Amino acid sequence: MLSNIRIVLINTFHPGNIGAIARAMKNMGLTNLYLVDPNDYPSEEATSRAAGAVDLLENATIVPTFEEAIADCSLVIGTSARHRTFQLPIMNARECAESVIPEANSHNVAIVFGRETTGLLNEEIAQCHRQVYIDANDEYPVLNISQAVQIVAYEIWMANQNKDFSKQDAAEYPRKKDMDLFYEHLEETLYGINFIVKNHPGKVLDKLHRFFNRSRPEKQELGILRGVLAAVQREAGLTEANNHPETKKKDSE
Repeated sequence: MLSNIRIVLINTFHPGNIGAIARAMKNMGLTNLYLVDPNDYPSEEATSRAAGAVDLLENATIVPTFEEAIADCSLVIGTSARHRTFQLPIMNARECAESVIPEANSHNVAIVFGRETTGLLNEEIAQCHRQVYIDANDEYPVLNISQAVQIVAYEIWMANQNKDFSKQDAAEYPRKKDMDLFYEHLEETLYGINFIVKNHPGKVLDKLHRFFNRSRPEKQELGILRGVLAAVQREAGLTEANNHPETKKKDSE
């Protein structure tokens, strides 16, 4: 179960933090580390700080983009203490862990940490389903990134010891890359029926992305939505409907 939970670090600047995070993860039974475009890695400093968790560094997955790190995940949780211009459902670290454990029974889950100085960008948070924060002293709530990972990892470890959470079955949700295909289908349909004007698209698509990320349609529900889009395209005489053969089975059901 814990092997389905990955810690994703974006553009980590200090290699020592990567090593300290590997150690924090291994303390709490987490082994799946993803590094998105790290500033300085591999690094002797990272290896030194990892101590007995060098194996996590050796097996870490390094990818150039955030999208690649979460493509096969059904639940993506971004860490941030800041309020954003758009609001995702927010959880504290304990609530995060209690929601992650049932999902990890059958799905890949990503918990994402941003840069040491600026955290996650708005466009990165927009690709998440949930936001997690860590309760801290209001006068100085700033945590080192390795401390933040340690706290979240500890809560996951504790939730995993609780049989009430570990035995729960989560619904079947689509992977991030399946949602991206849906967004492409939705976009071409809305353009095709002139619901959105290409020269003046506004923020409709951004708002729809946020809506579906918040609501998290289940896999079967997503299939229904894809079937609806395909039917709309056919009725509107749009040739693009032929580019989505995966919707034909749903249409016939």
